[in-house]
Amino acid sequence: MTKCYPAQPHRMRAWPAPFLIACILIACTDLLPAIAQTKPAETPATSDLAQQELARFEKRVTTKVLPNGLTVLLIERPEAPVFSYYTVVDAGDANDPTGQSGIAHMFEHLAFKGTDEIGTTNWPAEKMALQKVEDTYAAYDNEYRKRVGQDPAKVKQLREAFDAAKKDAQQYVIPNQFTQIAEENGATGINASTALDSTEYFWSMPANRLELWAYMESGRIGHPVPREFYKERDVVMEERRMRTDSNPIGRMVEQFLATAYVAHPYGRPGVGWESELSQIDATEAASFHKTYYTPSNIVIAVAGDLKASTTMPVMEKYFDPIAAGPKPEPMTTVEPPQNSEKSVIIREATQPFYIEGYHRSDYLDPDDQIYDAITDILSNGRVSRLYRSLVRDQRIAAEAEGFSGFPGTKYPGLFAFYAVPLPGHTPQEMRTAIHKEIDKLKTQDVTDDELAMFKTRARVDLLRSLADNEGLAQSLATYQLRYGDWRELFRQLDKIDKVSKADIRRVANKVFTENNRTYAIIETVPPQQPAGAAAPKAGGL
Repeated sequence: MTKCYPAQPHRMRAWPAPFLIACILIACTDLLPAIAQTKPAETPATSDLAQQELARFEKRVTTKVLPNGLTVLLIERPEAPVFSYYTVVDAGDANDPTGQSGIAHMFEHLAFKGTDEIGTTNWPAEKMALQKVEDTYAAYDNEYRKRVGQDPAKVKQLREAFDAAKKDAQQYVIPNQFTQIAEENGATGINASTALDSTEYFWSMPANRLELWAYMESGRIGHPVPREFYKERDVVMEERRMRTDSNPIGRMVEQFLATAYVAHPYGRPGVGWESELSQIDATEAASFHKTYYTPSNIVIAVAGDLKASTTMPVMEKYFDPIAAGPKPEPMTTVEPPQNSEKSVIIREATQPFYIEGYHRSDYLDPDDQIYDAITDILSNGRVSRLYRSLVRDQRIAAEAEGFSGFPGTKYPGLFAFYAVPLPGHTPQEMRTAIHKEIDKLKTQDVTDDELAMFKTRARVDLLRSLADNEGLAQSLATYQLRYGDWRELFRQLDKIDKVSKADIRRVANKVFTENNRTYAIIETVPPQQPAGAAAPKAGGL
């Protein structure tokens, strides 16, 4: 249930999770071909556009904080008899407790297992059976973890009791009933995503099914059930094996982030370390939910064919009964400044790869839009600097890009660069070529056209993101969560318009330094020969 988002036009983009960085490699190299040929003068001044759009949306958006602390946004867009929603929880993989990496992702999986009313044939009996599952697992896990004095026969006996308890609880399960009900009532795009910074749930549905959606969504937020928890844990374990353990790029990125970060949770894999993920239990998941799925930590946006006067009472009816709780304490861990270049080198028989990253501040930094400008100028399509230099002109790379906010934006992240060498070329060549482009940013002003095109694309992309219910719900919910006011989405354009050539040089010189750099390389080596195989003969045929 994890979605790989496309690059978003404004700052609160959701970048792909580390294990999905391979998505970048096959992404279209020209995301906006039409905009690349648009003259800046064809769009209105940024401040005028922002004010016009803000005034238009203020008439259509209703914001309310319910008594329990949950924030609701209703966006009236009556173009078609449908609506989309976006629930965003201000907690993601970075909030996994120490020793429980992967638990935020696990809870995303649980959210599709139903509630105490959906997905069960007999909730009172199932509740008792699930408690027995937890009790038997705790006994088994306690014996299994013993480093001294473990009794193998007792481990086997306790494991059998645990398996029997799971089988007993399974008899009450109606598989996939939650998703089935939604789909039978016209829901499309049913999905969820766990990122480092947040967890999101979303789908679209006919407008006349709004109350059904509110019943279902409020149920899984307020009354989650650890149904088939250990079965789903096995599913997530398999995800890790496919996306990281058996994927050279996944392994490289995992080690890259673990090397770049020494203190902050951004250095942990979102899917979790295998030893921790394999031992997370449902009791720990319930504790995570109680801490982070409190209404004051959640924003829900609903956009489509609805009226606030009739929709808000429905939201209040279903979401306000969710028990209130304190907003989680903010994270106090701060990544210490990096004072030397760090590296990861992986040697194996696979596609060579190069990635490097530089620590930067979080999304609240006044320079945030300058990083957007650098990203756009270096990487936006076939006219971008990295594409033209490494792919088109030198013909040494199949793909080359730079992007900000990796692996997250809520806390200080990385500005990263990567390149995929063509056959006959090496990661070291990618490194040298990328550094030449970085040095140009430090020593030479970008052109008037490059800066103007960045600002033009930002305006057009903003409008494009708001052209449908899904984009509206996602964008406004995210900005409401991060800034406390969805209007900040439009204010970003004014900040973008103020970015100057001098700003770009200043930030490039401040951030892109050797001591602030971590890089990772996959070097291709010949596959190992089977034992006893004859060595190739030297010389000719």
